[in-house]
Amino acid sequence: MLADFIIVLILLLIVASLFSGMFYMLHDRGQSTRAVKALSIRIALSLLLFFLLLLGYWTGILHPHGLLPNR
Repeated sequence: MLADFIIVLILLLIVASLFSGMFYMLHDRGQSTRAVKALSIRIALSLLLFFLLLLGYWTGILHPHGLLPNR
């Protein structure tokens, strides 16, 4: 249950960083580096999520299943 919460939290942070990068791109018009920083944070969060998913699978915390697990 805690693993699911952490995954959803990181996904929400990734989406928030993506939208903040879009906001800075539209409002700064290339005059500052805030968009680059926001998108760099998004990349770092995405990599963190990927490695946490791998770690969760390898340790047995997360279990893969098909689209229709009851069949």
